[in-house]
Amino acid sequence: MKPMLTVFTPTYNRAYTLHLCYESLKRQSNKSFVWLIIDDGSTDQTRELVAGWIAENLIAIRYHYQENQGMHGAHNAAYERIETELNVCIDSDDYMADDAVEKITKFWLAAGNDRFAGIVGLDVNQNYEVIGTRMPEQLESSTLTDLYALHHVKGDKKLVYRSEITRKYPPYPIFSGEKYCPLSYKYILIDQDYPLLIMNEVLCVVEYRQDGSSLNMINQYKKNPRGFSFFRKAAMAYAPSWKGRIREAIHYVSSSLIIRNKRFLRESPRKWVTLLAIPFGVMLYFYIQNTNKATVVKQNH
Repeated sequence: MKPMLTVFTPTYNRAYTLHLCYESLKRQSNKSFVWLIIDDGSTDQTRELVAGWIAENLIAIRYHYQENQGMHGAHNAAYERIETELNVCIDSDDYMADDAVEKITKFWLAAGNDRFAGIVGLDVNQNYEVIGTRMPEQLESSTLTDLYALHHVKGDKKLVYRSEITRKYPPYPIFSGEKYCPLSYKYILIDQDYPLLIMNEVLCVVEYRQDGSSLNMINQYKKNPRGFSFFRKAAMAYAPSWKGRIREAIHYVSSSLIIRNKRFLRESPRKWVTLLAIPFGVMLYFYIQNTNKATVVKQNH
């Protein structure tokens, strides 16, 4: 029987921690899945490590190596190669709950159909405490945007998407010299057309590492201003509230100043909001330029 789920893991020089994900996949109560590893230019022992696991033949593993493009480039490569009905990203420093594949499969067979983009489940920390809040028990489905904006859900959640949907929407843009574009870009686009089924079950155990993008967002902002500027235009266009549009516009102005884009107002999807945001965007620009402070803002994967 063909597996229903692909678990894909983007990785870059994480040979020292990737085994945690592998061990969790070996423990799955339902082993009808494919583990797709996207090696985004690793220079450590990742290739040899994965070759050994493939030789063990305990779970189905596919391995793809590419030159380093960043997390979003690795996601692009995964979405191009996934052949199963569903997919879920488990980061190289995270691992799955032992019954996650079984829960996802049973839930989707019982409730899933073409009206939904997929499933949203729970992340927990190393102590098995839910990241942020649980989702409303009475809520059967919601877009990701509405979960946070209308239902006041907090914290990271695990996203399981239909592979037809993740292929349908545009890939993340690759900007020369940059390695990051927020993954939320694609999720925002999907939100405009499809809700997610809500499953208040633990799917993933997450860990925030010092070398992870979550702990280095200010540095990411400085190094990848085109990716951030691109994302902020989409986020501003689809923000569900005035407050949200202003926030995205402030970041858009700041990113535009970093890349010296004098046409930012003309290119904005919400010009009046952007005009009002300029003074605050200038202040944010100077703050970012003058700080090395790291912040913990985990992107949804």
